[in-house]
Amino acid sequence: MRSLLLSRGLSKSAFSTLVHNPIHVPARSFGIKTTLRAQELISKLSKQHKEQARQTQVEKASQDDLLDNMPRELKIPMSPMPIRADTMEQQWSSHNLEKLDVGVANHRKPQCLSDKIAYLAVKSARRPTDIFFRNKYLHRSVMLEVVAAVPGMVGALIRHIKSLQGMRHDGGWIGHLLHEAENERMHLMTWMEVGKPVLWERALIATVQTGFFAVFSLLYMVSPRTAHRVVGYLEEEAVTSYTHFINEIDAGRIENVKAPEIAIAYWNLDPETATLRDVVLAVRADEALHRDTNHHFSDRILAKRESLFEDMEHLENKPHIRY
Repeated sequence: MRSLLLSRGLSKSAFSTLVHNPIHVPARSFGIKTTLRAQELISKLSKQHKEQARQTQVEKASQDDLLDNMPRELKIPMSPMPIRADTMEQQWSSHNLEKLDVGVANHRKPQCLSDKIAYLAVKSARRPTDIFFRNKYLHRSVMLEVVAAVPGMVGALIRHIKSLQGMRHDGGWIGHLLHEAENERMHLMTWMEVGKPVLWERALIATVQTGFFAVFSLLYMVSPRTAHRVVGYLEEEAVTSYTHFINEIDAGRIENVKAPEIAIAYWNLDPETATLRDVVLAVRADEALHRDTNHHFSDRILAKRESLFEDMEHLENKPHIRY
């Protein structure tokens, strides 16, 4: 404002007079036209300032109302739970994570035509990823988790709709699929704390995720057995990628930095010693579980024994209610 008024012919002393007493300024001090123009500009500025102050008060009151009217249940944080049941039973050190048997070399050989198609599709999708990311394993992990978080949510949604339409229980799958999706999302949140993709990488990742979501949704509606087999093979590739990630850290080509707080809290890692390598070990263990789970889901569909409840009758902690 000051530069604007000075540029229109006001002296510094005139500007000071206007600021401190904008109404009662003698026009003869620096001209009637200049005085009127300056008073008009200052009046406009004053109105804008008052409107901003009013808007700020309205927003603050609105925020206070939202907080006061928030239901009690929403004030209880819903913390994501780890996918492995034994994660919270102990604080995990590097030694304990190393001892986890994740079956790094485990591979489900394709048995039928749909299995072969699923395996070929995953292998074909890996090649351009290898060419594009090469040894940039942090950015490769972001791409992987953005895609891997889709199948669980898609499967849960479609099975939820079918459960409603059929008016029958789902057989216990929906909760497991939602948990898988949440776990993969936590992987992504963790890698976003470690590696920061640039804008064009974010655009590429979003495009790939959108395309995968559409294709996988259609596949799940047509052949859920093939869809779960695709995820099983995708997770096999994830285990392989994270194993290479660990090798790169061990070789010193990727700095073994301190683990981010989100990873320490989620996987119950030792806050004093947890490193990036520990996080990769924990993520790889999760992916191995997703691999085995999705191959098993595909087998159950093939065997026409989708309900998990049928095989829980002999267990001590069998569910009392089927949902």
